[in-house]
Amino acid sequence: PDPTRPDSHHHHHPIMASEKTPLTGGSNDAATDATDAKADDDVSAKTTTLTAASPGGRNTFEYSSTPPYSRARRLRERWFIRCSSVKTSPLPWIFLCGVLLLVLWFDMCATDRWGGNDNGDSNSDNNEEGSDDVATTDKYVKFPDDFVWGAATSAYQIEGGDESDGRGPSIWDVWCDADPSNCHGDDGRVADDHYHHMEDDVKIIMKEALGLKAYRFSLSWSRILPSGRGEVNPAGVAFYDRLIDALIEAGIEPWVTLYHWDLPQALYDDYGGWSDRTAVDDFGEYARICYKAFGDRVKHWITINEAWTVAVHGHDEGSNAPGLKISAAKGTEPYDVAHILLLAHARAANIYRKEFAPLQGGQIGISNNGDFRWPLDPTKEGDALAATRAMEFFLGWFADPIFGKHADIDADIDADNDTDIDLYPKSMRERLGDRLPYFTPEESVEIRGSADFFGLNHYSSLMASQPTAEAGYWEYWADMHVNFTVRDEWPRNCMGWAVVPDGCGEMLRWIAHRYGREIPVVITENGSCEDEPDVETAKRDEGRREFLEGYIRSAGLAVESGEVDLRGYFAWSLMDNFEWQYGYSKRFGLVRVDYDTMERTPKSSALWYRDTIRANGGNILREKEG
Repeated sequence: PDPTRPDSHHHHHPIMASEKTPLTGGSNDAATDATDAKADDDVSAKTTTLTAASPGGRNTFEYSSTPPYSRARRLRERWFIRCSSVKTSPLPWIFLCGVLLLVLWFDMCATDRWGGNDNGDSNSDNNEEGSDDVATTDKYVKFPDDFVWGAATSAYQIEGGDESDGRGPSIWDVWCDADPSNCHGDDGRVADDHYHHMEDDVKIIMKEALGLKAYRFSLSWSRILPSGRGEVNPAGVAFYDRLIDALIEAGIEPWVTLYHWDLPQALYDDYGGWSDRTAVDDFGEYARICYKAFGDRVKHWITINEAWTVAVHGHDEGSNAPGLKISAAKGTEPYDVAHILLLAHARAANIYRKEFAPLQGGQIGISNNGDFRWPLDPTKEGDALAATRAMEFFLGWFADPIFGKHADIDADIDADNDTDIDLYPKSMRERLGDRLPYFTPEESVEIRGSADFFGLNHYSSLMASQPTAEAGYWEYWADMHVNFTVRDEWPRNCMGWAVVPDGCGEMLRWIAHRYGREIPVVITENGSCEDEPDVETAKRDEGRREFLEGYIRSAGLAVESGEVDLRGYFAWSLMDNFEWQYGYSKRFGLVRVDYDTMERTPKSSALWYRDTIRANGGNILREKEG
């Protein structure tokens, strides 16, 4: 890929519990607690104490129902015994009580109640001589106690089992077959064969190796509805039933995506898929089937993953299935498809909220991809406008209609007339005019506020500048009218994408500033591709570990600033998989997959992420060493 071209996947402000809508489901807490306790059986008592008292985590007093049984406590008890034997003059009582108060004061200083530690040396590696313990704690990032830590995958990328138990073909099956170059000579017919390794993947990989608290996966539309509509495939539903039950038994919260790019081929053959508004009705019915089948256990739903990628890569550039390109005559295809995807999201979200959420008690959102853009020269107005325009053409395109504050159009909507409603960013309307669709008043009511949380897929950042001349033709990148640059000092991963951790925090702040801090945000994808020609190289994936640490640090600092309500983080990806047009040539996984034997091998990044989950991010220094 062109590394200069943006690509898709691709002091702390406290929040009182009463003010914060929880994102974690309430039905699996007991299972999670039991799982956590069992997972810690192999950790010594000393290690447990050190972990609880480690800087960046919570102190020992908060984690334990009783303070450490210290030497000071034993001394205090001996004084109580001696005091109880004194029955003559009150003076000994006064003297001994004074000593007791002094001992109690020393005990509080010795234990971790004020930010120190009872062992005296548990933080010695991180303390300079003479430094106080409160300052030591501030060296590490802090995340909320209920922060969600997970990993993510998608159905077509890992499941395999292409025709097992009645699954119908998707547009990706046909796209990969049409020309070997479309998918690097590969396809997703076997992938990671998760369909036949699911139980072990949950128990051995997700639970034992990684200690995940949550797992985000997508449902295969054509596995549940082989023709995209009509008759339900019981075997497909049964597979996801087993997966969800296995996750809950392991104490892992399921986060389910309804659509991650694998449209049933039958719908594309019937009416052109996302190019036709009939897809809105079919997607709504598919969503209703999923809510009925799995909603008693699934409390977090995501309607559509990266609608931008579907619209741009699938219907403008032609690099992704179904491989369509924008027409020179019409020039509206990606914008029409994006509009229909937004309507489909709104339909599925409103079905859930009206028919299922009152009884099932879950939440629903959407995952959009967004990378940050800085102006190449902040002193130039053109570059500043280009950076803003790039953000609006990328993320604002799909987020503004759902999360935007459109007070200026409320009167038009309330009037219940035929006025076209414009919910898209102003820079897009200025550049595209009527090539960009409008919403009807009824559609506007459905889509505004149609998500309980903001899902963000974030990977990279770029510098933006104003071009010197117009491209002179209709195409998404030409319409945006922005030049992109990678700074020389930014490292790049094996996709050619710039690794810029600071962009993650800036992206989160941009979202909070534009849509309001009251919008809960979940990073639903973040990860890195690394060159791993063999298993030994994969085991030492230091580049990926540094990537994750840097991006999580940046996110944590944004949370601590009080500007962002970030509720969770999902690493991409749980394991190596079919990477769409790149086939199996690119590896994003925390776990190595041997595509010949299907053997799974956790990488060093997986072990680091396991420790990060256990520490709730408290193992990450606020400032990078060196």
